[in-house]
Amino acid sequence: MKAAMVKSVRLARRVRRVRKKVSGTPQHPRLAVSRSHRHIAAQLIDDVSGRTLCALSTLSKPLREQVPYGGNVKAAAVLGKVIAERALALGIQTVCFDRRGRKYHGRIKALADAAREAGLKF
Repeated sequence: MKAAMVKSVRLARRVRRVRKKVSGTPQHPRLAVSRSHRHIAAQLIDDVSGRTLCALSTLSKPLREQVPYGGNVKAAAVLGKVIAERALALGIQTVCFDRRGRKYHGRIKALADAAREAGLKF
């Protein structure tokens, strides 16, 4: 098996392992964070009804104006702040954090810390 294939298989295993334990409800949705090399995205998901309540990424217009490059810690922090503000506008104060198999480090941690500072509770 090629190295890239092994990496993606391992990530998929970690995602499944995390998703077994983390589930979102309408009052307590799941904050799922996905990242690539150049961008980062966050969604608030209600797993009971299978709906995405709010989604935002560094590719969306409001963030493109604030952050020119989406693959750094600064962009992740801005995204965390904005997603928290939108969640609070929807009446959501608490979420369960889904790091999607990635380490709680760097951009993932910056997004989570910024969301906490903006008023979300994990």
